[in-house]
Order: sequence, then C-alpha cells, then structure tokens
Amino acid sequence: MRIYNIQNYQNQNSFCAAKILPTKAQWNDLKVFNHHIYEFEKGLRTLILTTEKESNQAVIESRLQKRNISYLIQKVHSDKINVFFGKPESVEVIKSFNQSNLSKYTPEQDFILGTLLGYDKIQECQRYLKLCRAKEIYK
Repeated sequence: MRIYNIQNYQNQNSFCAAKILPTKAQWNDLKVFNHHIYEFEKGLRTLILTTEKESNQAVIESRLQKRNISYLIQKVHSDKINVFFGKPESVEVIKSFNQSNLSKYTPEQDFILGTLLGYDKIQECQRYLKLCRAKEIYK
C-alpha cells in the first residue's frame, strides 16, 4: 500500500489514489464531480449524471476505475461529455437505451432516467405525461 503525503498534492487528497493526477485547473473543474463521488459512496444516490469538459475525461475515467465505480461516458458535442456513473445495474439500464443524445430519449426512457437519478417521482410522472402528450402517445 502506498501512502501519499496530502500536502504534496495541494489538498487533492480525493484524487491521490487515481492513476492520473489532475492539474490545478482540472481540480477546480471537477469539484462537482468530486462531490458526486462522495454522494454515491455515502449511498445518497445510485446513479449520477454530470456534464464535464472532454479535456477532463482521462482524469474522470482514472478516478472511477480506481474506485471501481461503473460508468458510461457519452460525447455531447465538441468539448463536453456526459458522465453517468453509479451502481452497475443503473449504468446498464442507461447503456441499454443505446442512445447518446438525451433529447432523443423516448418518454419511457426519460422517465426511467429521472427516477434513477432520484428526481421527484410525481414530477417525473407529470413530465412523462407531458412528453407523451407532446408526442401524441397519450391524450
């Protein structure tokens, strides 16, 4: 077991175990991502979706792999990625959608995603019905 001196990494202790250490700019960019890892490990959430800079992808993947957290990364556009991570079953559901564009999710997929992310169930039901009406699936 390797012990790192936290002071040598400018208080980047949560990334010390990762294979790739972030730069100071990346550390600042990934504060929300870091908080999401904390919430997941404390059992507050089973699935997390965060949009990050593509330039941080190697650091993100290294951190998730080192902590043995299941994840899926999808390109949003030229410099942004969506990072889904959490319980393996939750990530597998997202993978099964086989769709990298969130706006192209079916109302059912959108509902499942919102539920897995822990959004309010009644609001998700309202959103589902609204999407169905917009697509004339449910009247």
